[in-house]
Amino acid sequence: MAVGVPAGPGSYSLAEGSSASTSASGKAEDLGKLNEILPGGINYSGYLAQHESAVMPDREVIIEAGQYTNGEELSAVESFEGMEGVSLHTGEQGMVEWEFNVPASGFYHISVQYYPVEGKSSSIERSLLIDGEIPFEEAAYLQFDRVWDNELEGVERDNRGNDLRPRQKETPVWREVLLKDYEGYYDEPFRFHFTAGKHTLALVSQREPMVIRQLKLFQHQEAPAYEEVLKGYQEQGYQEAKNVLITVQGEAATAKSSPTLYPQTERSSPAVSPYSPSMIRVNTIGGLNWRIPGQWIQWEIDVPESGLYNIAFKAQQNFVRGIYSTRKLSIDGKVPFKEMELVPFRFKSDYRLDVMGADEPYLFYLEKGKHTLEMEVSLGEFAPLIRDVEESLFNLNSMYRKILMITGTLPDQFRDYRVEQQIPALLETFKTESDRLQNVSKELYRLAGGTSDAEALLKTMALQLDEMVERPDTIPRRLGSYKTNTGGLGTWLLQTREMPLEIDEFYIYSPDQKLPKTGAGFFQNMKHEVSTFLYSFFIDYNQIGNVSEGGSDSSVTVWIGSGRDQANTLKAMIDETFTPLTGIDVNLKLVQMHTLLPATLAGQGPDVAMQIGNDIPVNYAMRGAAADISKFDDFDTVAERFRSSALVPYTYEDGVYALPETQTFNMLFYRKDVLHELGLEAPDTWEDVASLFAVLNKNHMEFGLPLVLQPQYPGENIPPNSVYAMLLLQNGGQFYRDGGKESDLNSKVGIETFKTWTEFYTDYRLEREFDFANRFRTGQMPIGIADYTVYNQLTVFAPEIRGLWGFVPVPGTVQADGTISREVASGGSATIMLESADDKEAAWEFMKWWTSDEIQTTFGREMEGLMGAAARYPTANINALDSLPWPVKDYEALKSQFEEVRGIPEVPGGYFTGRHLLNAFYSVVVNSQDQYVASIRIPGEKAEPRETFIEYVRYMQEEIQNKRKEFGLDE
Repeated sequence: MAVGVPAGPGSYSLAEGSSASTSASGKAEDLGKLNEILPGGINYSGYLAQHESAVMPDREVIIEAGQYTNGEELSAVESFEGMEGVSLHTGEQGMVEWEFNVPASGFYHISVQYYPVEGKSSSIERSLLIDGEIPFEEAAYLQFDRVWDNELEGVERDNRGNDLRPRQKETPVWREVLLKDYEGYYDEPFRFHFTAGKHTLALVSQREPMVIRQLKLFQHQEAPAYEEVLKGYQEQGYQEAKNVLITVQGEAATAKSSPTLYPQTERSSPAVSPYSPSMIRVNTIGGLNWRIPGQWIQWEIDVPESGLYNIAFKAQQNFVRGIYSTRKLSIDGKVPFKEMELVPFRFKSDYRLDVMGADEPYLFYLEKGKHTLEMEVSLGEFAPLIRDVEESLFNLNSMYRKILMITGTLPDQFRDYRVEQQIPALLETFKTESDRLQNVSKELYRLAGGTSDAEALLKTMALQLDEMVERPDTIPRRLGSYKTNTGGLGTWLLQTREMPLEIDEFYIYSPDQKLPKTGAGFFQNMKHEVSTFLYSFFIDYNQIGNVSEGGSDSSVTVWIGSGRDQANTLKAMIDETFTPLTGIDVNLKLVQMHTLLPATLAGQGPDVAMQIGNDIPVNYAMRGAAADISKFDDFDTVAERFRSSALVPYTYEDGVYALPETQTFNMLFYRKDVLHELGLEAPDTWEDVASLFAVLNKNHMEFGLPLVLQPQYPGENIPPNSVYAMLLLQNGGQFYRDGGKESDLNSKVGIETFKTWTEFYTDYRLEREFDFANRFRTGQMPIGIADYTVYNQLTVFAPEIRGLWGFVPVPGTVQADGTISREVASGGSATIMLESADDKEAAWEFMKWWTSDEIQTTFGREMEGLMGAAARYPTANINALDSLPWPVKDYEALKSQFEEVRGIPEVPGGYFTGRHLLNAFYSVVVNSQDQYVASIRIPGEKAEPRETFIEYVRYMQEEIQNKRKEFGLDE
């Protein structure tokens, strides 16, 4: 029976679109701080165990969204997008709370009917509270998908005959979804326990807006077993269809949960359709992009007659060995029978036919007409195993930190630390986790049908734990391999959670039909290999998209140095918007950007070069190889797109020689859980950092400071160290004086800053070289300063510490007036126009287009859609950065730091600054009798900071003077 919810006070107070103002504003403010909640709550498994005796009453409660009791950032809307009644628009911030009555105690499923209104193209995230509390940890991370489709119905081709990757557009529709674990660790939807009586339910916005029509508490019915469904077919008198074979191309999908699920190009096999050994053809969908639990793809099928059909897929799963990719298949929104909740696709090196039901194909009843078939990535039978390993890894990392607090990272080999006595639960934990990993390994063997590399690491870790239990005295000297193995477990988790599958086509067919062959025999493969080899001599694979054929009045040659995916995306945007708008053709070439110098010297360079380092524009400008873009009439208007700090490295002698593409800077990353254990908070000033060092050192933990190391390729410039630059700027210093004629690092501030910087390593013994992401993940380095793009890496790289870390602006320096300066130096990349460009006006039009708000936003979203959150684009365009899908709280921290970003100018001879700053650092910090640093032999004991630094600044100064003299500049 349905229980209606009575209208609460102020139910329609926002109908005019005004912002909420309720007596619960203080409560809402507390709810907005969810990201600061420290771990300590129970997970979903523990929550179920707490209520294991609860029943599942057959009752239903409807909560009308418009009848809320408290809320912020809301507006009520009537008959939104064809949905009758009052819906509630919730923003990317704020919360909404409803009050309702539950008729009977027990477990209930919860569904939400929502519409994904336009936002920043990312998945919608909410946290759920029941009676003001998060019921279990996973309820703090609820995800609601957007719906995507190809922008155009057909596939376009460039003027060389190659298919262009279909752009994705959002196609929002009303959806009703069950609340479930978006990580995929639990296949079933969440069950929430309620006692009979009055309760409150709240959704707190974490990212992206959405419109909610209603929520429902009810009992979700599981799909029946196939035997039961088959019996129903017989009772209904359903007959097998005759003479029907429907082929649906995988790339013809009509809806997807993510823009990353775009149609793809398969050129490694002749089995696909359509196929060409020479041309690029869009012919499959999925692959490595379709690997994350919860991602779904939907196709539309048109059945000519009602009846029973078989279903088969021509697919490739050559991505993961030892386990198999799992999918959940549903038709018209429902799983036809239980076996379709876990459809396995096992490893094979090429395309093959997977018939649903294998040797005894399952029958599916389909009415005449159109239907939707959907496949969703599922962890299936591996879900509980992966969950066990994640919990095990969390416990083992916790033990590692406790051992570390006693022994340090380099234990004395001859000392008995008796760690098993100082950490009472140590051996018990090791034994428990060893048993758990062994059980997981056995289950993997059973599921995979044999041994695999997936279980090898688990066995190794379990064996080491057993040996440590037997010989506790060996634990300290095994610490290095223990850390390596736990790091391997983290990688295992990432890889095992991925369930890739590539689909060429699938078939809906009557049982009397024969399926077509896969077309991947020996001779077909040999012909394919020979053909592609021969065509490689005639096709320029560096050329991207359309090639100028001389039909337009002007053209621009552009070099890009990133990956092919980025180049293809950019070329598609050029062909769709830039060329039609301006009439300017663009020849885009994918090259290794360090070839720009020899190409320019040989007169074979491009008109425009993209994604180049900060040092190149000015160094080219002083040699007359870069064009001064500040001479264009509309330059000042274009420059307003960026913060002034972004243009500083490209300014030289009253000219500007590049436009910024990306701008990055440091943030302070910290582990909430570890600092909480130590009784610490994220430091606000460098004095707080000094106090924090004492606690970290006492517990043998580390604070991470970035150190620029050696060049990646010959001739690469070493920028000034970002920590030194940060301390220098916060204390009112500068790198150069008198308009760049002299180095200012020999000033009092410059010298004192160098002394402070080196003392971090000489007095506090900070590590000089480390993998921050790995150490941060284990908790060995629970706090550190790193480039803000590390955020993207951690989001994907370390799912087991989700919610346990955050980032804030860097520690600051207290000024004389009591304010705190948090100035940081920025890095990044730029787009440069070469002086040799034939049509500078056309090149300038391209540069303006590329750095515009709309194009930078589109490119950033395309990149994230293409490669996921790890590829979030650090654009220098102010408005475009605002439009990228950051979680609100994290973006507020990022934006706060952005206000104090400063650029480091480039001057003639300035390449010596970063190089000799590093040389001086090593001279002081490295305490060795005979050290070689950057090919300079530095004998003797550790140097004194002041004298050493002054000596190296003299080298910087001499190089600046020499270069100014060489280029005829004022000295």
